[in-house]
Amino acid sequence: MAKVFRTARRIFAGRYDSLNEIREFVAQAAQEAQLDAQGIYAIQLAVDEACCNIIDHAYGGEDRGMIDCQVEVRSDGILVTLSDQGISFDPAKVPPPQIGKPLKQLKTRGVGLYLIKKMVDKLEYRSTAGQGNVMRLFKRRR
Repeated sequence: MAKVFRTARRIFAGRYDSLNEIREFVAQAAQEAQLDAQGIYAIQLAVDEACCNIIDHAYGGEDRGMIDCQVEVRSDGILVTLSDQGISFDPAKVPPPQIGKPLKQLKTRGVGLYLIKKMVDKLEYRSTAGQGNVMRLFKRRR
């Protein structure tokens, strides 16, 4: 079982201009978890995309809610938990993108979730009525 070295939590405004602060918060924890540069970039990209999805889809735009971000520095990597109070979705119902098709023929939905899944080692999502949504992203240290 992985040992937890440090946990930190910050709450950010559901705005695009919060994304830099969120990326920096996650990068600091990823460095503490001793991820290499590629791993740090991957978890930052996944969290960035997840936060954009929260702003765009869960909240339906900026300034409609907060993003609760918790990082857990572990002996085997980093766990990032993102929570929001927006509209839930079922990841199983999001079709995978049609990779290899010309851009004009691609449907724009589903690309972000696909990207998140490719960047992390484990993704969990749950939604509880009246309590919001929680996405957990784990990136293993190499």
